[in-house]
Amino acid sequence: MAQADIALIGLAVMGQNLILNMNDHGFVVCAFNRTVSKVHDFLNNEAKGTKVIGAESLEDMVSKLKKPRRIILLVKAGQAVDDFIDKLVPLLEPGDIIIDGGNSEYTDTTRRCKSLKEKNLLFVGSGVSGGEDGARYGPSLMPGGHKDAWPHIKDIFQSIAAKVGTGEPCCDWVGDEGAGHFVKMVHNGIEYGDMQLICEAYHLMKDVLCMDHGEMAQAFDQWNKTELDSFLIEITANILKFKDADGTHLLPKIRDSAGQKGTGKWTAISALEYGTPVTLIGKIQSCVICQVRVCFSVIVDIEGKRNVKFNEKKK
Repeated sequence: MAQADIALIGLAVMGQNLILNMNDHGFVVCAFNRTVSKVHDFLNNEAKGTKVIGAESLEDMVSKLKKPRRIILLVKAGQAVDDFIDKLVPLLEPGDIIIDGGNSEYTDTTRRCKSLKEKNLLFVGSGVSGGEDGARYGPSLMPGGHKDAWPHIKDIFQSIAAKVGTGEPCCDWVGDEGAGHFVKMVHNGIEYGDMQLICEAYHLMKDVLCMDHGEMAQAFDQWNKTELDSFLIEITANILKFKDADGTHLLPKIRDSAGQKGTGKWTAISALEYGTPVTLIGKIQSCVICQVRVCFSVIVDIEGKRNVKFNEKKK
């Protein structure tokens, strides 16, 4: 008997937290994972005592959904999304809705929208921002794709989304085809630009002003009380304060390198295609860092010592 309002495939932490968020807002969710043992573990632990139900197979999951069926995919972007879509299509009926909540490239979302439209199925590509805590207690959601799907998912999406001070949800329909994932891509690109600025501020404070981690944490705490107030500034202060088991600061022990999942690179590529400068998150940032480091090395050499002393104006 159909009893679930929506299904979610992919029981990593983000998927589990999004399910629990929907459950908290009164929606019955059917959970499925390719490794079915994860469904049992989830139901017996994190989802114990909730209205969440599980499925043993895709066929079982589809049979438990109210019509039009609404299915969220939270799997690795790329081939895994296409593979699940191919398996779902024969099980669905015209008007059913597939929602990709991963960090898919917006061109893939556009392709999937067009392909599924030919099969009379509705496809939504939705950006999900806020990380694991956001998924659990209120993410920012950026849905786009087939607009006919929006009336059927609006209540769920806007109920579980984060709310601004006025109570307005951090979620609304973004646009057609790949618009939702395009907005999420740019959103991530801007965030990476913010992170680059924080890294350069850290570099200045550490290597030029010779501030210790406590002083730097205090500076970021103060900045977070100004117009710079943000989640990134807040967690930077906390990271700077964090100490290892031996009582020393952990940050200097972490390798000075970083990876990315694709959205930052896609933002830079799209910017080139659209003729829009985004130098902060493009290749130029590497050049700037190199130039800054060369200048700082010259300053240190002129002073004749590594630990240059500055006065109280260093903040």
